[in-house]
Amino acid sequence: MKAKISKEEVNRMPVGTFEGKITLIEDELEVAAAIEELRKYPVVGIDTETRPSFTRGIHHKVALLQISSFNHCFLFRLNKIERSEKLFDFLANADVKKVGLSLRDDISGLSRRLLFKPQNFIDIQNIAQNYGILELSLQKIYAIVFGKKISKTQRLTNWENDELSEAQQIYAATDAWACLCIYSELQSKEKLTQKQLAELLEEQANELASKQIMQINER
Repeated sequence: MKAKISKEEVNRMPVGTFEGKITLIEDELEVAAAIEELRKYPVVGIDTETRPSFTRGIHHKVALLQISSFNHCFLFRLNKIERSEKLFDFLANADVKKVGLSLRDDISGLSRRLLFKPQNFIDIQNIAQNYGILELSLQKIYAIVFGKKISKTQRLTNWENDELSEAQQIYAATDAWACLCIYSELQSKEKLTQKQLAELLEEQANELASKQIMQINER
């Protein structure tokens, strides 16, 4: 697999999207059945969405929590459910792996809804390097692993709308599902040895230094 990929390369790729079942959870009464199904899976993909703020100093709470298997994604509308003990108990359940990307931000945002002790969370950013991938964004990692791009067109939409559009639902489900797919695929690959990883990092550092020198000489 490639260590790095450019935006131009990603943009030329076909779009990859979640094509399974999407279930919206908008009421506390619906949470229990969703959690019961999710507990059946040893590993799930996870992500969150927050209403964007375009005013300095104003921040919104996490509006949506996506938890996905390979073929079924649940979208928990936290702005409507508010404080769901059952849902947060699942996040603190050590029996199920929860795979995401940049999870520090997700967990911090979720903790503003209800304090919980996160258990068995796996951040793709922390393991991708072990397989020779030096990118950090979900879109680029997914592109390297699968040769497809994830559309980000819905990222800055309002996740607190009374109703989420079909495009919003697919976008949200795709992000959580993609994390699960990446993790599963990487687990089937062989990790780099410490020597191989050190050589790769040195190679990338040398390439970056060469580009910087060229830019200086072109001025």
